[in-house]
Amino acid sequence: MDNNVKILVVDDEERIRRLLKMYLERENYVIEEAEDGDEALSKALANDYDVILLDLMMPGKDGIEVCRELREKKGTPVIMLTAKGEEVNRVQGFEVGTDDYIVKPFSPREVVLRVKALLRRSVKTNYIQTEPVTKDIIVFPHLTIDNDAHRVIANGQEVSLTPKEYELLFFLAKSPDKVFDREQLLKEVWHYEFFGDLRTVDTHVKRLREKLNKVSEQAAKMIITVWGVGYKFEVINE
Repeated sequence: MDNNVKILVVDDEERIRRLLKMYLERENYVIEEAEDGDEALSKALANDYDVILLDLMMPGKDGIEVCRELREKKGTPVIMLTAKGEEVNRVQGFEVGTDDYIVKPFSPREVVLRVKALLRRSVKTNYIQTEPVTKDIIVFPHLTIDNDAHRVIANGQEVSLTPKEYELLFFLAKSPDKVFDREQLLKEVWHYEFFGDLRTVDTHVKRLREKLNKVSEQAAKMIITVWGVGYKFEVINE
């Protein structure tokens, strides 16, 4: 339910926080605010937010550092707010685990739509099933993906992934042995065109492999690099 959704809005400019708060509260979201990186990280670690709107450039700890430190402990979905000329920083944002970004000056309505899109894909979105349904589960040796619960189990251990990492894994795993180039993955997993860098895909694959490898070397090896083309998911039975 929307009125259970809790969002942290982080920006050093009060007028931007107030504007975002006003539009998001119209959707019945519960909004909390932070005006700098230290306050944002403290609140993000102490609370379970459904989405964090995080300004990139702030005095003291910037958005990149906040996201990097947050990702060491939590997979909370993050939308980075960036100024127009900060494309390099946006790439850095994806590298540290940002799920989406919005360029300033932005339309508040666009922010609401991006938040809704991310909530739909988020590991934190839960709906009570009123009727029994067939569970959407993919089972491989060493790896199980429960798409109803957005859970990934490797060798019996749950793997904590960000929404984007989960989506990327699920998308590849749905079509074993099919090769996808980076452009396809950007379109299918990121769901919209953005002026980014194809390295965004490489970075997410690298992070995904690292997380899987911590609990299952075999599961990590299932994500195969097809040199000069892109990536595929290959079932390993060993």
